[in-house]
Amino acid sequence: MRDLQQPGRSVVHATNGAAATSHPFSTLAAMEILQAGGNAVDAAVAACAVQCVVEPMSTGIGGDCFVLLQKGAQGPVIGLNGSGHAPAKLTAEHLLDQGIGQIGLESPHAVTVPGAVDAWCRLLGDHGTMGIDRVLHRAIRYAEEGFAVTPRISVDWSRNVGRLSGNENSAAQYLKDGGSPVPGDVWRSPELARTLKAIASRGRDGFYAGPVAEDIVAALNALGAVHDAGDFEAQRCDYVEPIASDYAGRQVLEIPPNGQGITALLMLNILKGFDLGAYDPMSVERLHIEAEATRLAFAERDKHVADPRQVDVPVEHLLSDALADELREKISLGRAMANPAKVTGPVYRDTVYLTVVDRDLNAVSFINSLYFSFGSCITAPQSGVLLQNRGAGFVVDPGHPNCVAPRKRPMHTIIPGMVLNGGRCELSFGVMGGGYQPVGHAHLLTNLFDYGMDVQEAIDCPRTFHVAGKLDVERSVPDTVRQGLADLGHDVNTPEMPWGGAQAIFIDHRKGTLAAGSDPRKDGCAMGY
Repeated sequence: MRDLQQPGRSVVHATNGAAATSHPFSTLAAMEILQAGGNAVDAAVAACAVQCVVEPMSTGIGGDCFVLLQKGAQGPVIGLNGSGHAPAKLTAEHLLDQGIGQIGLESPHAVTVPGAVDAWCRLLGDHGTMGIDRVLHRAIRYAEEGFAVTPRISVDWSRNVGRLSGNENSAAQYLKDGGSPVPGDVWRSPELARTLKAIASRGRDGFYAGPVAEDIVAALNALGAVHDAGDFEAQRCDYVEPIASDYAGRQVLEIPPNGQGITALLMLNILKGFDLGAYDPMSVERLHIEAEATRLAFAERDKHVADPRQVDVPVEHLLSDALADELREKISLGRAMANPAKVTGPVYRDTVYLTVVDRDLNAVSFINSLYFSFGSCITAPQSGVLLQNRGAGFVVDPGHPNCVAPRKRPMHTIIPGMVLNGGRCELSFGVMGGGYQPVGHAHLLTNLFDYGMDVQEAIDCPRTFHVAGKLDVERSVPDTVRQGLADLGHDVNTPEMPWGGAQAIFIDHRKGTLAAGSDPRKDGCAMGY
């Protein structure tokens, strides 16, 4: 239990249902749906839709989503891959002929077809109890009538004024007098409200066919993209079988590639060969081991993870004990590795992760993202759809598994997590924050199972991330530990912003209660009833 004389948050305990998101309006929307008789799936989609309005830099209907779902604390966990594909006419040769060797963050070629709305509709139709019209009600209201901007959202918005200014439509719809809102300002998004109403009325056809899709395609084509109506019509989410690895007597589940969840499992496989519990959670030893496992696991990710519909991804090899043993042998407790592999790709801290568990113990682990902050910063003018830049995750190298190709999905960073104990969901969790997410998963789970923290303590615990050749260490890590890491050879750096934002719900089947936590690094909260 936390020291009640110190700042902090208590765990939220409940019996009938709980939700944890990175925005209070989103959590409230989920609770409204649960108390109105909806299930966890209905509540999760409602909560995410609200975040697409009130956290426009982190997520949107122009992005993608992944979901893990266990119904009634029994049976197989359902995985849903709601990531979008590249347009049918986009090839590496097309880009190379134009002198494009890397897809830029604001390039129209970075815009993959959004997968989120299709996934929401599929999830509700197959597993929800309410229609899309009901669950979008609160999001439409915030977009139409306005919402008060919260502090972290204001900071993230202000950091992107320059990028938004580069697109006329984005500047018109996401800036006011050339600037961003400050905390307490009321913000409205009337164009987005109209599009949400179209989706509420027509379902997925309200987005992937007709005026909205036409508006998006026209906006992209005007910038030199090769999207067409067929690309939107063809977008379909896929049910996938989760991949898993054992840790601390439990089964940790992730979405398979093209997601990077396999990186988190590889990290855990490396870490379980160490007695982490013998070290203090804020010790040099623990953070050093975690940093080295990060570098090793990410090197494997960057070599192999891609769209399995088009390339062979060696999942069995990546999850094997043999590989984990081989990589673990490279870690020295006395010195950081020389010439380490660097985490590649754009470094960003956006995305929204949320989790909901209802009274019937339907557990939903749900993540939705535009990739970089405000995605591509390309907005369709009539529909108000801000488009993701997930295609920047492709490489333009015909020999690489993750090379851009027609209707191919890029390597994806967003990963929902779930932990089973005896076949039943014990923990629904996620850690948003771009490339950091696998590290966040491993850090959170080792906090829980190696150090006995509760969900809120595990979320609050200071974080480090070895990225771009440096070891980012949050300011809350003691100076003596920072120096100890530097003495081992790590290039220690203090990040400008914290890493990630986590949400988690622990299901205590013995007591029949839920314990929910939410990250203080964001504006959100956990609630239950």
